[in-house]
Amino acid sequence: MEKVFVAQGVAKKLFATEHAVDGALAEAAELMSEMLRAKKDVNLSSVVGDEAASKLVDAIKALGEARTAMVAVHNELNDVKLRLGIRTKMGFEDKTLLAQPTETTLREVG
Repeated sequence: MEKVFVAQGVAKKLFATEHAVDGALAEAAELMSEMLRAKKDVNLSSVVGDEAASKLVDAIKALGEARTAMVAVHNELNDVKLRLGIRTKMGFEDKTLLAQPTETTLREVG
C-alpha cells in the first residue's frame, strides 16, 4: 500500500481524536456552567455540590492535559510524515473543520 494512503488513514484518525478531545473539553466546560447556573436558579449554598464541582475541575484539567498531549502527537506524526518523504498536506483537515461548523463560524456566515 502507498505510504501516502497509510498516512492519510492515520491523519484522519488523528483529526477525529483531536476533535473528540476538544469536544469533550467543551462539554465539560458547559457542564460546569450549567451546574453553577442550576445552583443559582434554586438558590443553593456555595457548599452544595462543591465536591462535584471540584471533581469536574479535575476532569477539565485532565482533558486539557490530553489536548496538550494530542498536539504533541500531531507534531510527532508530522515529523514522521516528513521522514517518510511525504511532503503534501493530507487535504481533509480543513474539510473536517468546515463539515462541523461551530457557533463562531455560523455567526460569521450568517
